[in-house]
Amino acid sequence: MGRDVTGKGAQVRTGRLSVFIVFALNGIVIGSWAPRMPSLAEQIGASPGVLGLSLLGSSVGMIASASVAGRLCARFGARAVVAVSALAASVVVAVLSRVTSPPQLGLELVLLGASVGLLDVSMNVAAVTVIRRTERPLMPVFHAGFSFGALAGSVGAAFAAGHGLGLDTHFLLVAVAAVAITAGVIRFVPREERVADTGEHHAPDRRMLRRPVLWLLGGIALLAAIVEGASGDWSALFAVHERGMSEAAGALTFSLFCVAMGLVRLFGEQIERLLGAVRILVGGALVAGVGLLLAAVVPVAGLSFVGFALAGAGLAFAFPVALDLAGAVGRRGDGTGGEKEIGFVTTIAYSGFLIGPPMIGGVAQLTNLTFAIGFAGVVAMLIAPAALAAASARRGEDVQAKVERQETVTATR
Repeated sequence: MGRDVTGKGAQVRTGRLSVFIVFALNGIVIGSWAPRMPSLAEQIGASPGVLGLSLLGSSVGMIASASVAGRLCARFGARAVVAVSALAASVVVAVLSRVTSPPQLGLELVLLGASVGLLDVSMNVAAVTVIRRTERPLMPVFHAGFSFGALAGSVGAAFAAGHGLGLDTHFLLVAVAAVAITAGVIRFVPREERVADTGEHHAPDRRMLRRPVLWLLGGIALLAAIVEGASGDWSALFAVHERGMSEAAGALTFSLFCVAMGLVRLFGEQIERLLGAVRILVGGALVAGVGLLLAAVVPVAGLSFVGFALAGAGLAFAFPVALDLAGAVGRRGDGTGGEKEIGFVTTIAYSGFLIGPPMIGGVAQLTNLTFAIGFAGVVAMLIAPAALAAASARRGEDVQAKVERQETVTATR
């Protein structure tokens, strides 16, 4: 019996590591192609405006696939969806270097966004399975894998660009590595416990639309996506044009944002155990907001680094904890479920990547970039009341469920 327990523990640890690697793989894929956008833009001869329209393709693909990913995971299992989506993303990345026109780039990015969206939801569903088996708050740690994977991908892209490595060779190497990683870890990604078909398991998706807690969790992830997108798109421009930094120093602002986010996520389990999900969401929102307001209000270049690092640290928990809580509120009495709820919240969150850049850009156009960064700080702070409201809505659902159970027991006597 001791060997059985030891073997089961090793299986859980292997599953946890494999899911972490899948998160890192997703980050590597995204981090590898985005920094090569200048080369892609030159290759297809696109103006900034036309390129911006082409780039919307990835967001459209992600939103479309996330809306069905939860149902696919419930039907086929997260492991199968992870495998198919990771391989699909690898193929699309490999051929991305062959685009010759803006419409073709837009179509390729729709396909890449769809693959990444499926991978995003399915890996989070697999993460929830690990969390339930270990009974540990590991979601921020898994998302640290994504953060560091994206950082590794961007560093690799910078190396490739700096050493004159063509898009064909670079993207093919990324694709081959992604396929190899997927093949190596996919059999260790844990399977969800499958149960007999019941009407409860296939309840109409419209029931989710009537659950305020899911809308609030989606709102938290949406706000986080808007602020993350603003930091990624505008931090370097803000540093160069508003604080007089060099282009290299300006690029460092977002790097610090990413590193701070990744490090905080890496220690997320201990922090969440100590403070709880609601406190870290509220506290993190305030830290992120203060950081961006500090960068915007105080005209000192060095404090811009501090401000964006604080923003990255503060936002570290918002997205992963919102998805973790979505999986928890979708858990059924038999211990399964949550796939559709994670897909629902992710779909709302991806809308933030679609509306965030033009929204922040519009504010900057009407005022200035400094005001826009401060506005992003206020948006980050809105996560705090949303987290408190989500906790209240969850308590209300728990009370209602308890009353319904008592009524059922009374009726059967």
